[in-house]
Amino acid sequence: MSTATPPVAQSARWPRQVQIVATGRCVPEREVDNAALEAITGRVFHDWLVKNTGIEARRWMRDDQVGSDLGYIAAQQALARAGIGAQDVDLIIVATDTPDQPSPGTSSALQGKLGAVRAGTFDVTCACAGFVTALDTGARFLATDDRLQNVLVVGIYGMSRFLDLADKATSTLFADGAGAVLLRASEATGYLAGARFADGQYADALGIFGGGTALPSTAANLAEHGAPSVRFVRKLPATFNLERWPALAREAAEAAAISLDDVQLFVFTQLNKRTIEAVMAELGQPMEKAHTIMERWGYTGSACIPMCLDDAALRGRLRPGDRVLLCASGGGVAMAAAVFVWTAGAYADATPE
Repeated sequence: MSTATPPVAQSARWPRQVQIVATGRCVPEREVDNAALEAITGRVFHDWLVKNTGIEARRWMRDDQVGSDLGYIAAQQALARAGIGAQDVDLIIVATDTPDQPSPGTSSALQGKLGAVRAGTFDVTCACAGFVTALDTGARFLATDDRLQNVLVVGIYGMSRFLDLADKATSTLFADGAGAVLLRASEATGYLAGARFADGQYADALGIFGGGTALPSTAANLAEHGAPSVRFVRKLPATFNLERWPALAREAAEAAAISLDDVQLFVFTQLNKRTIEAVMAELGQPMEKAHTIMERWGYTGSACIPMCLDDAALRGRLRPGDRVLLCASGGGVAMAAAVFVWTAGAYADATPE
């Protein structure tokens, strides 16, 4: 892998430079492999699921945990690796579409648990594109506001709480987890660029449609529709990500003034390994430059990008100076991409699972 830094001219794009200082993750203890889920659901799907998505197992949080508990573990790990305390964090951004409750924001709950008394907070809720959107937003906050020094961005996913195990379309895919990234203002180049895309005509296709103003969780609605759960209401085009990810990745790379060949690691939404393989081929890049985690941990939505990034770092996939391209998509449809120069280096506590 190359250790060259981006061109000096690119670093002048922003008033301040922003680096990824550290990452962290929470992988819940309870493992539910395909055989165990087959026993729970009474259906046989292992061979089909592995062939079509790559998912062999998933993790679910304990009954006494909520999403912000997972975020707390991931955030604490990132802060420890960065060598700072929660009191040093200026802003916390949480990306989740499985919040602790509709209101107040999960970022507020996380701030309280961390004791990050100086930090402002807000949530980003553009489904599984949320983390990359939040990371890009956090970088831009730091790049343009010299009052800020440390921004903590946390992706949280607790979709096991919204699963209908009788639903064949969703019950085998979704999992729980959290990932965190600490961003810091710096003199050296880190954040290069971001890009976004949305197509709101699919806003009613996939999601958790109960519990909001459209379908409040009243006694009557719960009796008629059941508890809020994740559902595919209508099909998205089967090739949607295959068509849109390459264009978004190219847009982000162009904005960063690099070529795709200059990227050492690609991290895509971890729903379907076959789609990632097809996208890498479309981009003219070897699959070896992509990293995946869905095989072991299932689809962790808002958390999958930082969990995958953290896993890649722990496994020695990243060196200082490497360019990293993150690309995510989620219901809505919303998509986001971001490009960074990796600066975090190696972790002394590296223990890949």
